[in-house]
Amino acid sequence: MSWKIPLADLDLGSEEEAAALAVLRRRWLTMGSETQAFEAEFAAFVGAKHALAVTNCTAALHLACIALGIGPGDEVIVPSLTFVATANAVRYVGATPVFADIVGETDFSLDPDDIVTKITPQTKAIIVVHYAGYACDMPAIIAIAERHGLQIIEDVAHAPGASLADRALGTWGAIGCFSFFSNKNMTTGEGGMLITEDDELAEKLRYLRSHGMTTLTWDRHQGHAFTYDVVDSGYNFRIDEIRAAIGRIQLRKLPANNARRAELNQRYVDGLTELVPQVTVPYKRCRGEAAYHIRPILLPPAVDRSRFMTALKTQGIQTSIHYPPIHQFWYYRQATAFKSPNLPMTDDIAAREVTLPLYPGLSFAQVDDIITAVHTALAA
Repeated sequence: MSWKIPLADLDLGSEEEAAALAVLRRRWLTMGSETQAFEAEFAAFVGAKHALAVTNCTAALHLACIALGIGPGDEVIVPSLTFVATANAVRYVGATPVFADIVGETDFSLDPDDIVTKITPQTKAIIVVHYAGYACDMPAIIAIAERHGLQIIEDVAHAPGASLADRALGTWGAIGCFSFFSNKNMTTGEGGMLITEDDELAEKLRYLRSHGMTTLTWDRHQGHAFTYDVVDSGYNFRIDEIRAAIGRIQLRKLPANNARRAELNQRYVDGLTELVPQVTVPYKRCRGEAAYHIRPILLPPAVDRSRFMTALKTQGIQTSIHYPPIHQFWYYRQATAFKSPNLPMTDDIAAREVTLPLYPGLSFAQVDDIITAVHTALAA
């Protein structure tokens, strides 16, 4: 379908084209100098000691779980109101995701109070998700983790460039995991990044990313080695040079694009509050500096969400749902360990949430048109 206003759009242009073409002309496509430069620039941007580019954020979450020693018999506390990869990564290593509830209608992040109720002797870690690009209550969650001896993994897929107390999201936990999927604030099509301050974790992640090999093809191409050893049962989670080159350009654009998202988001907040007061607008205020990845709203309980979204569709406006909660998916419902978790806020909000378009190329006039369409759809 050709949307008048799509849910998301890309900021790709001649700079990305030139960067990709330069890689092709250099004739080295596998992970090499471009990837190393991307990692160094990303680490500097977020203020992390180590950054490792990978093929996607799911791979990053998977490797984070392995590197932290999470495995069979362990439990990891995660939100259910997130993309399924957050919980799937825990399943990949044989551990059990334990779903905790979210704060409420104005904050969709993990509720520290509910985290405490879900901790057992088997709990090994907490995965926080900075939903929509807004920071979780990291000081409270870190205090809980320290009190119970738990590790923290940050799913920062929505929040590159966001910070809390002048500290980049992703640097609060043991490992931060970023996504560069096509609808994210910065994109390489597919791609992700791991960040950590821990030298030992970084070394382990580096081996795990590429088959457990001590030297890579690029090292041998540069004449730094002739052979290699294998020190772990690693994976092929490498990124390639073309995506790394695009990522470097996207990273340079990120601050300005996030600033534009902030302006558009404020237009939404002001307009929706004035014209459609019956709609709940979460994150009117937020902790720290947000990345404004998506603009969620909550419909009144009596509204038929499908009819509402169809009404906007007829006007050429694309909407979405972030997210169908993980614990309601067939795979998780049929597994005994995941039956009927008590998540009243997640269940209520997931049934009423609608995501409106938000991307840097959106105009104020288009935001106003969307707000008017929301008003019209609810009136109907």
